[in-house]
Amino acid sequence: MTNKQNFFERISDRITYWTGSVGAFTIAVGIIIIWGVSGPIFNYSDTWQLVINTGTTIITFLMVFLIQKTQNKDSKAIQLKLNELLAASRHASNRMVDIEDLSEAELDVLHKYYAKLSDVAEKEEDIHHSHSIDSAKKRSEEKLTAAPRLVKNKKNG
Repeated sequence: MTNKQNFFERISDRITYWTGSVGAFTIAVGIIIIWGVSGPIFNYSDTWQLVINTGTTIITFLMVFLIQKTQNKDSKAIQLKLNELLAASRHASNRMVDIEDLSEAELDVLHKYYAKLSDVAEKEEDIHHSHSIDSAKKRSEEKLTAAPRLVKNKKNG
């Protein structure tokens, strides 16, 4: 794959990587120490306090956007990897691909369903037994198809 990142992506990746380093942390601690030590020199004035407050506010404001950008990119990459795993697994339901677009209520319904499947799976002796949405639907359809035959057989029997 070619790496055609735009300018903002390249800069944000570098800044995010650097700000997570030991060097960046050391510099931040150094600035705070220098600021604290310089307090008596400036008689702990309002300007002295304003310098650190303004500096940290600006840095925090900018870092929020960089962190969100990185988090969005990481989240998208993880979703794509999970989608690939779902698509590659013969026991997984392909309906789970792109469920991140569902509403919170729809995700809650799926969560309850999978909690029930988990309870069923705990009772199974074979840990490789599939309990996907598709296999559950197929079993349900088989039961519905068999139900009229069972009723018919009971009437004739």
